[in-house]
This record gives sequence, C-alpha cells and structure tokens, in this order.
Amino acid sequence: MADTLKEILLDSSRRPAVVTDLETLVDEEVSDKGGVSGAVIKTGFAAVKKIKPGIIGSAVDSLLDDFAAALEPFYADFKGQGGTNSTDFGSYLAGRGSEAADALLSVTDARAAKSSRDSIKKVYEKLRPNGKKNVEEALPRLGKLIDKHGAAA
Repeated sequence: MADTLKEILLDSSRRPAVVTDLETLVDEEVSDKGGVSGAVIKTGFAAVKKIKPGIIGSAVDSLLDDFAAALEPFYADFKGQGGTNSTDFGSYLAGRGSEAADALLSVTDARAAKSSRDSIKKVYEKLRPNGKKNVEEALPRLGKLIDKHGAAA
C-alpha cells in the first residue's frame, strides 16, 4: 500500500485513471451546483468544454503534481492519526475544509497569476470569490477518490 499522495496519484501506471476520475469528479461537482450561481458555473463550464474539448482533463493533469504536493501534509496527518482505520480521507478533508481548500486554491492562484493570457486571469478572478466554497464542497468526494486509488496502490 502506498504511503504518500505522490505514490498514489502520480505513479505513471495509475495517473491516467486518476486524471479520468478527477475529470469525472469535476463534472459531478459542476452538475450538482444549484441556483443562479450554479447556472452560471454550468453555462461557463459547458462553453469551455465545447470550445476546447479535453481541456478539463488536460488542466487536471497539468495541476495534479502541485495538488498532490498541496494535500500531502493533510494526507500524512490523516495516516498518522490511523487513517483508513478510523475514517475516510474525504471525511478528514471535510473536517479541515477551510485549510484544505486554501491549500488547493494556492495552486490555482499561483497558476492564474503566472498566466500570460489576460482572458484566463479575468475568468479566474470572476470565479475565485466562490472558489473556496466550491472546493470545500468537493473535498469529501476528492478524499474518497484518493482512498479508492490508495487502496489500489
């Protein structure tokens, strides 16, 4: 069994399946959004996917190494507390939602800041205010996905 997120998520034999599962997770999270803000997210997401098919999987793959590094301290703490014996990683992440969301968003914030494309920066700036809430809502699903791949490692 793998001990680190790097071993679980970035192993070359598993990475394609991890990226596919994460892409599905993003689709499910967007699909679950409701209300006016959910409609805006769904419309924008559909437009992006139509304009550039494959962009979600490509983005997930390009961010995966940094996301794994950002979550590694949480995973190490989770494992140190007994990990899978007492709770699933999704519940653990949800319990530290604000911190975990900030860690993940630090990755996308840095990436957006480095972008040379103003259009990407503008879209990111519009979505970012609700980003933390959206990431926090996705943490239980993300943790379960990591547990799934960790069990297969």
